[in-house]
Amino acid sequence: MQYLSLLLGAAALISPVIAQTWTTCNPMNTTCPNDPALGLNHTFYFNESSTVTNSYNITAGSLVYGSNGTEFTVNKKGDSPTIQSQFFIFFGSVSVVMKAATGQGIISSIVLESDDLDEVDWEFMGGNDTHAETNYFGKGNTTAFDRAIYYPVSSDPRENFHNYTVHWTSSQLQWYIDSQLVRTLPYAAANGGSNYPQTPMTLRMGIWAGGDPGNSNGTIEWAGGLTDYSAGPYTMYVQSAQVNDFSTGSAYQYTDHSGSWQSIKTIAGNSTAAKTILKAETPTLSVAQRFAALPQQTKLAIYCGGGAAGALIIFAFLFACIRQRRAGRRERDAYNAKVEKEREEAYQDQMALREKGLGGWDNGAYEKQGEDALGGWGGSHVAPGDRAADVPPVPKLPSNVSVNEFPLRSMSPAIPRMGSPAFQTPLISPTPQKTWNGNAGGMIHNAGNSYSGGYGGSNNIPRSPSFAASAQPTQSNRGYPGGYSNNGGYSRF
Repeated sequence: MQYLSLLLGAAALISPVIAQTWTTCNPMNTTCPNDPALGLNHTFYFNESSTVTNSYNITAGSLVYGSNGTEFTVNKKGDSPTIQSQFFIFFGSVSVVMKAATGQGIISSIVLESDDLDEVDWEFMGGNDTHAETNYFGKGNTTAFDRAIYYPVSSDPRENFHNYTVHWTSSQLQWYIDSQLVRTLPYAAANGGSNYPQTPMTLRMGIWAGGDPGNSNGTIEWAGGLTDYSAGPYTMYVQSAQVNDFSTGSAYQYTDHSGSWQSIKTIAGNSTAAKTILKAETPTLSVAQRFAALPQQTKLAIYCGGGAAGALIIFAFLFACIRQRRAGRRERDAYNAKVEKEREEAYQDQMALREKGLGGWDNGAYEKQGEDALGGWGGSHVAPGDRAADVPPVPKLPSNVSVNEFPLRSMSPAIPRMGSPAFQTPLISPTPQKTWNGNAGGMIHNAGNSYSGGYGGSNNIPRSPSFAASAQPTQSNRGYPGGYSNNGGYSRF
C-alpha cells in the first residue's frame, strides 16, 4: 500500500508532462476537419515497413524492422521515435504485443489520443522490471492527480513480450494485461464524466527519455532517474497491434464544441483507411497459389469444365478440318470440271476444223455464200466448172485398194530426223532452177493459171531428194483457189 501511495505521488508530479501530448486542431476551440474512420477490426503486424507507411505516420525519429518486430530506439539525447495512426476509432479496443525498453529514465508508451486531448495510456519505465502504468486524461485536464495506477506484470516487461489491451466504450474504460482485467474506469468516476475519454482517437506508440537532464526534476523523478545515454542504445519492440473500431462509417464529425460523445456524428460510407489497409495487406497470389486455395469441389468443377472445354476445342478443330477438306474437294472438282470443259472445247474446235475444207476453207460456207467464203479467190478468177461446188465428189476407193500418198513426216519411219544415224548421209544438192519468166512476181508463163504463183502443174519445181515421189501428181483439175493441185494442193489425210 505504501508503494502504491508513492506511485500516486509520482503520478502527480508527471501530470504536466503527460498533458503535453499534442493536437493539430482542437474542436473545442474551432471547427476542425472530419476524422477519417478505421471502420473495421484489423491486426497490424509490424514486421515490415509497409505496415507503418500504409497506415501510420512517423512523427519523430526513425524505425528499424527486424525479426522481433518494429524497433523504436533511443541512441542519443533527443531521440524519440514515434508513430501515429492515419485513422481514428470511436470507441473500440486496442491490443498491442510489445516488449518495453530497458534503461533508467527511458519511457516506452502506448497512447490513445483525440483531437480535443482525451487520452488513454500505457507507460513502462525502463528501470522498473515488475509493473506497468495505466493512466487517462479528459480534455487535457491536469487538475486531478489520482489517475495513474501501476499494475504488476507476470514477468519482466523489458525482457518478455506481453499483450496490453484497452477496451473502451461510452460507459467504461478497461485495461488488460495478457487478457487479465486489471483496471476498470466507469464513466461517472472520471469527474462525473467530464474527464472521461469519449471522442474519436488515434493510436500512437513510441519511446522517449523522461530522464533527460533537460527535463524538470518532477519528470526525471517520475521516469526513475537520469538517463545515461552512454549505456544505450535502448530499444522498445512492437510485434503487432489489433485495432477494433466499434463504429462503422467513413469519418467522424464534431457537431459542436462540447466534446461529448453524443455530439460526434458518424459519416456513412466506405472507409478510405480500411480500403488502403485491405489493398496493401492482400497478398498478390500466383495462379497456382489461388488454385491451391480453392475448395475441392471448385477444383473438380474446374477440371470438368477444363475437360469439356478441351473436348469442345478438339471438336471445333475436327469440324474445321472437315469443312476445309470438303472445301478442298469442291475446289478440286471445280478445277477438274474446268479442265474437262477446256478439253471438250479443244476437241470441238478440232472437230470443227476437220469439218472445214482442206486448206482451212469451209466448203459448206462456200456453197452457201459463194466467192465471199473464199476471201476473194473466186468469181472471174476461177474458170467455170472449177468451183468447189461444181467438182464432182471423189468416189471412195474399195478397202483393198491402196493410195500412193505422202505419209506424215512425224509418223514415217523412213524419214530420218536431225541427229539420227540415218541422217548422216549428205544431202544431194537440188537441180538448179531455170530462169524465171512470164508474169511479174515470178509467175511461170503459160502455166495455165496466172494466179498459180509458179506452183501449179509445173515439172520444173525443184524437190528435196528426201521427198522424192514415186509418181507425179496429175495435172487435171488445176486452177483451184490458191493454185494448188487437186484439193487445194494438199495430200489427203
